[in-house]
Amino acid sequence: MKALQVDYHKFGLKRIDTYIIKKFLGTYFYSIILILSIAVVFDLTEKLDDFFDNNAPLKAIIFDYYLNFIPFYMNMFSPLFTFISVIFFTSKMATNTEIIAILSSGVSFRRLMVPYFISAFVIASIAFVLGGYVIPPSNQKLIDFEDKYVKKKKMNHARNVQMAVEPGVIMYIERYEISENKGYRFSLEKFEHKKLVSRLTAETISWDSAYTWTLKDYLQRDFHGMKESLTYGMSMDTVINVKPEEFFITSAESPQMTNPELAGYLKRQKSRGVGNIQGFEDEYYKRFSMPLAAFIMTLIGVSLSSRKVRGGMGVHLGVGLALSSLYILFSTFSTTFSVSGLLSPFAAVWLPNIVFLAVGIYLYRTAPK
Repeated sequence: MKALQVDYHKFGLKRIDTYIIKKFLGTYFYSIILILSIAVVFDLTEKLDDFFDNNAPLKAIIFDYYLNFIPFYMNMFSPLFTFISVIFFTSKMATNTEIIAILSSGVSFRRLMVPYFISAFVIASIAFVLGGYVIPPSNQKLIDFEDKYVKKKKMNHARNVQMAVEPGVIMYIERYEISENKGYRFSLEKFEHKKLVSRLTAETISWDSAYTWTLKDYLQRDFHGMKESLTYGMSMDTVINVKPEEFFITSAESPQMTNPELAGYLKRQKSRGVGNIQGFEDEYYKRFSMPLAAFIMTLIGVSLSSRKVRGGMGVHLGVGLALSSLYILFSTFSTTFSVSGLLSPFAAVWLPNIVFLAVGIYLYRTAPK
């Protein structure tokens, strides 16, 4: 312990910072690599028959599937392994009386948190870039691979498409075939003050470019009070503020959008007056709340494991695993409030962070100083 105190005074606080950052990030990346290796082995065992049956090339398996598989699961496990990493090496430091030595040398507990938060910032930055910009396009490649070599997931047609293309303008297509680039039994209704003012129908509708569509066998009905005017013809080009790919977008596909794409989609849907976009809002807010969870998990982990207790690391790891599991459960459970309408998507996504931040502040205040 005396040797430690002399070392801290001799080399200054920077040596302690470097020591903690190396321990934190080293343990974190080692844990992530270990769990990802296990995950890849289990996934390969499960899908090996599908790869052989569908003649998946080795190059595609490695570069199109597993190279995109790894970032997704790395980001998913990030909060859990941030927490476990902090508890693992901090408990070891506490058991070896290193925490006591650091505090006895005149370093405050608040200052001790600085290298931890620097490490958390590195992890949070990686999580933000992965979640918002790297994983979405890699998810698309992953799904393309699975669609071709594992199990078909992509839809090649859509039925009963009904959506608001502008405020007060509702479009309906009974069936849309993406291979033919054609929809059948189309209608477009315009409302003013909840009153129907026009209705455009067509037997078929084909997408041309941008927002230009071609209607075949169309009928336009305009309502003027008690009067009605009719316009019909064989073919007509018109502008409709929608593209075919939007017929196939569901909340399950929101992870395939980058942050700018997701923000643009939400803005466009809100301008149309579309209300059923909670799944997309949940995904968008998670892109910001999940990286910040690294700081909260670090605060809780350090405050919890810096105390030297009977049972040492085992007790800290047990409590840490329980708290991290509770956080994941709470995060999953809170999103159901958004779907049911009890909470806004923003509140539902941020609620677990707010609750666990309060827990972290309480543990920080009661931690040994």
